[in-house]
Amino acid sequence: MTSGVPEAPPTCFRHQGRETYIRCQRCDRPICPDCMRSASVGFQCPECVAEGARTTRQLVTPYGGQRSGDPRLTSFVLIGINALVWLAIAATGGGSSRLLDVLALLPRSATRMGTDGSLTLIRGVSDGAYWQLLTSAFTHVSLLHIGFNMLALYFLGPTLENVLGRVRFLALYLVSALAGSAAVMLFSSPNGQTLGASGAIFGLMGALAVIALKVQGQAQQVFVWIGLNLVITFTLPGISWQGHLGGLVGGAVIGAAMVYAPRSHRSLVQWSVTGLVLAAALVLIVARSLALGG
Repeated sequence: MTSGVPEAPPTCFRHQGRETYIRCQRCDRPICPDCMRSASVGFQCPECVAEGARTTRQLVTPYGGQRSGDPRLTSFVLIGINALVWLAIAATGGGSSRLLDVLALLPRSATRMGTDGSLTLIRGVSDGAYWQLLTSAFTHVSLLHIGFNMLALYFLGPTLENVLGRVRFLALYLVSALAGSAAVMLFSSPNGQTLGASGAIFGLMGALAVIALKVQGQAQQVFVWIGLNLVITFTLPGISWQGHLGGLVGGAVIGAAMVYAPRSHRSLVQWSVTGLVLAAALVLIVARSLALGG
């Protein structure tokens, strides 16, 4: 049973005196024409539009990258690739594995004498084995070597991916590795093999130091950590200081571009500087390769 009194039309929740039959597609509150904001479907009120913009901004990292759903994923994939390569080398002879000769960085081709006195030619970068510039960064023989590098990646990688985004983090990692390889080509013995992810890891350290300075975080602890690793680099035998320093410098330059780029031209500056570091490394590598080949 009804009273027969007609129901009053709804009024805008922001302007109580204005009748309307339009509702916000998100919150379902009535809105008048002055409050209507076009959406992908229907209209939304100003409050829901502002909330949507705030939520969208949260999907972007502080320095312009797309925020990763799981900032650990890229590091886990990199760790997995390193582990698979290490297992393959271990299964095929370890330090005497033919796979090691294919993947490790060798500036100039050399020969290796086998246990039976036979000589094996090992192809180097100057003879066209350019893949070694990157594959060497995924190549390890010693369990201790891969253990330390992957532990550092486990701690550094997710932090940097969370700040930079997945694509920028991966670019930082790979270009730092290549910068380390360029330094090896320039300053190492042409007939010595270099392997390991340390150049890329030092690149992450350099970028983290720059970011810590930018946000006024615990930069002192980062610099102490880098200093200790540099001491180890220059005091223990068999460590490629060339690859470490090359990666450190490359990572620091890219990190500076990522965090100090002006907001108005952020992506342009970030990718331009990353491209310049990449181009510089490639030019130095090609020039050194031609010199060694001649």
